[in-house]
Amino acid sequence: MNLIEAYRNIRAQSLKICEPLQIEDYVVQPALVASPPKWHLAHITWFFETFILKPYLKEYPVFNEHYGYLFNSYYETAGDRILRAKRGLLSRPTVQEIRAYRKHVDHYMEIFLNNENLAKDIQDLVVIGLNHEQQHQELLYMDIKYILGNNPLFPAYTEKPLLNPETHSKSQTTITIESGNYEIGYQGDGFCYDNEKAKHQVYLETYQIHPNLVTNGEYLKFIEAGGYHDFHFWHSDGWTWLHQDNIIAPKYWHLIEGQWYEYTLAGLHPLNLDAPVCHTSFYEASAYAEWLGKRLPTEAEWEVASDKFIWGICWEWTESAYLPYPRYQKPAGAIGEYNAKFMVNQKVLRGACVATPKNHSRKTYRNFFFPFDRWQFSGIRLVEK
Repeated sequence: MNLIEAYRNIRAQSLKICEPLQIEDYVVQPALVASPPKWHLAHITWFFETFILKPYLKEYPVFNEHYGYLFNSYYETAGDRILRAKRGLLSRPTVQEIRAYRKHVDHYMEIFLNNENLAKDIQDLVVIGLNHEQQHQELLYMDIKYILGNNPLFPAYTEKPLLNPETHSKSQTTITIESGNYEIGYQGDGFCYDNEKAKHQVYLETYQIHPNLVTNGEYLKFIEAGGYHDFHFWHSDGWTWLHQDNIIAPKYWHLIEGQWYEYTLAGLHPLNLDAPVCHTSFYEASAYAEWLGKRLPTEAEWEVASDKFIWGICWEWTESAYLPYPRYQKPAGAIGEYNAKFMVNQKVLRGACVATPKNHSRKTYRNFFFPFDRWQFSGIRLVEK
C-alpha cells in the first residue's frame, strides 16, 4: 500500500469509529482524561495541516486561523491552546464544520501526496501523522466508552463486547525464562516510535511468567477477600488514591442489588467471570499481585517472554517506570515533544489491546500512563516472586 492509499484508509477509519454515535455524543467530556470525539477528529486533522501542509505546500489556504488554538493538544512548539479540561465546552465549531475541515485538509493532502518527488524526511513525517491518527483511533474507543459509560442509561456503542474469554490460552503452566543477557528494543526497518530505540542488552534473572491474563472471576476473589480495605497490599500513593476517589472495584464495575455488572461497549451486562479483567490502574494491578504473593513483570521481562504467550487483549501493566532507553535520541522540533517530555512519573504498559490498530501491535511498543489511570483497556499478567 502506497502512502496516499494508507492516508485514505486511515482517515476513513476515524470516521467509521464515530458512525454509531449520536450528534450529542461528539461534544461530551465527562473527565479531564476523556476528550470529546469531535475534538479528536479536529486534532488529528490539525496535525496534518500544521506540520505538513502549512510548511510544505505553497499557497495552502488555512481553513480557519482559530483552529490552531482550539485543537493543538500539548505541542508548545505549535503555540498556545485551550486548556484540556475545556475541550468539552466547544459547542462551536459544530460537528458539521469539523467534517468540512477534514474534507478541506484531505483535499490538499491528496494534492500534496501526489507529488512523486517528496523528500524522504517529509514522507517520514506523513507516516508519523498517520500513526498519530491511529493512536487517536484507540483513544476514541477509550473516550467513547468513558462518555457512554458515565451515562446513567448505559447506552451501547456496539452489539458485541470487545473482550471475551476465548482470547485466553488454555495453558495454566507458567513460562520459565532462564537468566542471561537479552536484547530488547525495536530491531526492524519499519516504523517505530523514538521511545522504542535504541536496541540494547539487559540482564535478567530466571523468572516464571503466567501465560494468561488475570480474569474477572480471579480478581473478584480479591475484592471479596477485602483487598480494597487492607493497606498491606497497596503502595502508599495507591492507598491514598483509593480513599480519595472511593474506589471499590475496577472501572466500569457496578454492584447492583448484590450482583456485579460491567459496562462494556455493548452496554451493561452481568460480569463475565471468564473474561480478562480490564480497566485496572497500576495501583490495583500491583495490589492484586501482592495479595497473591506474586508481582508484575518488568517491561524487559515482558518483551523477552512475549513470543511464548498470547498478548494483544489488554495493555499489560509492568513494574517499569517510563524512562528513556540507553542511547535514546530525542527528535528535534515538535516531534521531540511526542514522547520525551512524558518520561517522568508514569508506568510502562506492554502489548496492545482489542482497540489497538494492527500495525501498532508489536512487542517493542511502549505505552505509558500514570499509575492511577484506568480508562484505557489495561489488564494484569503476573510473575512468580
